[in-house]
Amino acid sequence: MDFDLGPAATKLRSELRGLIAEQMPADFLGAFTDDPADLAAAQQFCRTMAQRQLLCMTWPKEFGGGDASVWEQTVVREEMWAHHEPRGAQYMGVNWVGPIIMRHGTPEQQRTHLPPIANGEVIWCQGFSEPEAGSDLASLRTSARPEDDGWRINGQKIWTSYATMAQWCFLLARTSKGEKKQQGLTIFLVPMSDPAITVRPIRTMMGPHHLNEVFFDELKVTERDVLGTVDQGWSIVQDVMSFERVGIARYARCERLLQAAPAVLGDTWEELPVELRGRWARMLTHCRRARLMAYRVVSLQNTGRVKPGDAAAYRIAVTRLDQESAEVLMEIAAAVPAGGAEETEFFRAEVHDHWRYSQASTVSSGSIEMQRILLSRTMLADRA
Repeated sequence: MDFDLGPAATKLRSELRGLIAEQMPADFLGAFTDDPADLAAAQQFCRTMAQRQLLCMTWPKEFGGGDASVWEQTVVREEMWAHHEPRGAQYMGVNWVGPIIMRHGTPEQQRTHLPPIANGEVIWCQGFSEPEAGSDLASLRTSARPEDDGWRINGQKIWTSYATMAQWCFLLARTSKGEKKQQGLTIFLVPMSDPAITVRPIRTMMGPHHLNEVFFDELKVTERDVLGTVDQGWSIVQDVMSFERVGIARYARCERLLQAAPAVLGDTWEELPVELRGRWARMLTHCRRARLMAYRVVSLQNTGRVKPGDAAAYRIAVTRLDQESAEVLMEIAAAVPAGGAEETEFFRAEVHDHWRYSQASTVSSGSIEMQRILLSRTMLADRA
C-alpha cells in the first residue's frame, strides 16, 4: 500500500519536522508535565504555527485558515502526534471545536471564538462525561433550567481534560426531558473564568492538567451562549465524535517509535527473541492498517458522508494498536542497555510515556465497548 500523499505533503512534513526541531526542547514529551516550561513551549509553538498559516490549514480564509486540503491537515495531525503533540491542548480547538462552531454557530459566535483558535491563543475543554454518564453520555444529569433570558446550570463533569488551563468549555447539559434520553440536550459555550465554575484536578499517571472534575453551581448562561438549537444538542454531539475520533493520529507515534527501535538497539537488535521481533513486525502492519482506516474516514468527512460506524471502526483499530504496540515497545526498551547515549535514554523515556498514555486509550473519546456497539449497529442497519 502506497501512503505517499504527493510532493506537497512531503514538503509540508519536512517543514513541520524542521519547525519542531527548531522550536521545541530536545527532551519534550508533551505539554502536560510538572514543568511549566513544557506548556509554555507548546503555547509559543502554536502561535508560531498560526503565524505561518500551519495551525488551521483547512479552515476557510474568512475564519483565519488557509483553505488547504484535508490531506494537508492530515499531515499536520500525523507529524504533531508523532512528536508528542507540540501544540499541547490546541488540537481540540483546531480539530473539532472550531469546525463545529463554523457549522452550527451564529455569526456572533464565529466572530468571538474562531479568531482566537486560529491564532493559537485559546484553550478549550469538553464538558461531556459525568460520574454516572461516561460511555452512556445521554444519561447525563447536569441540568440547565430556564430563567429570564437564559438558564441556570448545575451539575458535575469528570475526566475533563485541560480544565485547569482552558479559557472556554464546550458544555453539554439537559434542558428538557424527551421520550428518548438523547432528546432535550443542549450545547453551551461558557467561559471557564466564571466564579460559578470550580475545577478540581485528578492526579493520575498521565500527569497533571489532563483529568479534572468540574462543578457548575448556579452558572448563569444566556441565549448567546447556546450553540445550535435548544434541545437538539445530540446531533451536534454526533458531529463532535466523528471529528474527535480521527483528530488524533495515534498510529503516527506508534509507527515512529517502532521504526526507531532497530536503530536505537543497534547490534543488540539481532539478540532479541525471534518472537518479539515478529510481534514488532506485526505492529508495523497494524500501523498501516490504522492509517488506511483513518484515511478512509478523512475522505468520507471531506464529502460529508461519514457515519458513526466508520469512526468507530477506526477507533477500535487504533486503540488496540496503541496498547499492543506499547507492550511490544516496553519489552524492546527493556533490552536497551542502561546508561547509553542521550538519544537512547530519550527513546526509553518516549516508550514509557507512550505506554502510560495507551492505558487510557480504551476509555478516552468513548470506550472501546461503545465503539463496538456503534459499529455493530451500523453494520446491522446496512444489512437491513
